[in-house]
Amino acid sequence: MSDNSTDNTNAGAKLAVAIIGSGNIGTDLMVKVMRNARHLRMSAMAGIDSASEGLARAARFGVLTTAGGIEGLVGLPQFADIGIVFDATSAAAHAHHANVLRRHGVQVIDLTPAAIGPFVVPVVNLSEHLGAPNINMVTCGGQATIPIVHAVSSVAPVRYAEIVASIASRSAGPGTRANIDEFTETTSRAIESVGGAERGKAIIVLNPAEPPLMMRDTVYCLTDESADTEAIECAVHAMVSAVASYVPGYRLKQRVQFDRYTVDNPLALHANERRAGLKVSVFLEVEGAAHYLPAYAGNLDIMTSAALAAAEQIAALHVGA
Repeated sequence: MSDNSTDNTNAGAKLAVAIIGSGNIGTDLMVKVMRNARHLRMSAMAGIDSASEGLARAARFGVLTTAGGIEGLVGLPQFADIGIVFDATSAAAHAHHANVLRRHGVQVIDLTPAAIGPFVVPVVNLSEHLGAPNINMVTCGGQATIPIVHAVSSVAPVRYAEIVASIASRSAGPGTRANIDEFTETTSRAIESVGGAERGKAIIVLNPAEPPLMMRDTVYCLTDESADTEAIECAVHAMVSAVASYVPGYRLKQRVQFDRYTVDNPLALHANERRAGLKVSVFLEVEGAAHYLPAYAGNLDIMTSAALAAAEQIAALHVGA
């Protein structure tokens, strides 16, 4: 790869950024910044393993590196120029990183499920949080499915939303596996607070199939029987196009499905009363861009793509673009 930190033209009009975490997500994000960013300049990468491939690759690209973690990053003379720091470590580590960076007044984009800052999905609510000191990118499942829940809730009340994110086991590294509980809790909360569902539930499946399968996401929304199916389908298609503008491998696998259902109504005044409704089923696939990670790792690609999209909009404000 020929990209390096001096390839960006008009560097004075770009915001310097740093990445904490030299694993798969951090390295893929670095490559995206260097290849695709309009308003960002890759300045530094921090890790804790001096032998990591991510730090070695960053050094080859001319990016400043430190194996001293967050303390090593803030100790760099160039740290004063950094406007955004991406945290691609873990939920447990992020709490410390967030405290340090807040003291230095540096804006943070959190790719862990720590959920210290507001949940952000670029196509749904980024405009509300552009100035927040710390924004949380939810989870890979959240980035893939919350836009769909929001699309449905924009035209019909979503009484309950359930998402199932199936990812290749090979694409689930130590950080992902260590944060399974945080994944389900964080995604469920964001389905409600960002997606607009009255209640939400998230499930993640690590698929061991060989060869590895691409990320697949299923979204179920329960709404009222009177909901307008045509309006829902139009809203879903518009949202898929919006997400695909920054995650090109994001797509519907088949048409939106509608099914009538009846359930026992727990709020009924009379015994055996049943409640009717409409179930909306949306089936998605996320193919990675294969910048650094394999194409089947769409779960990681959607996180780095969403973080990059958020940072680009934030940086545009700083550089006056």
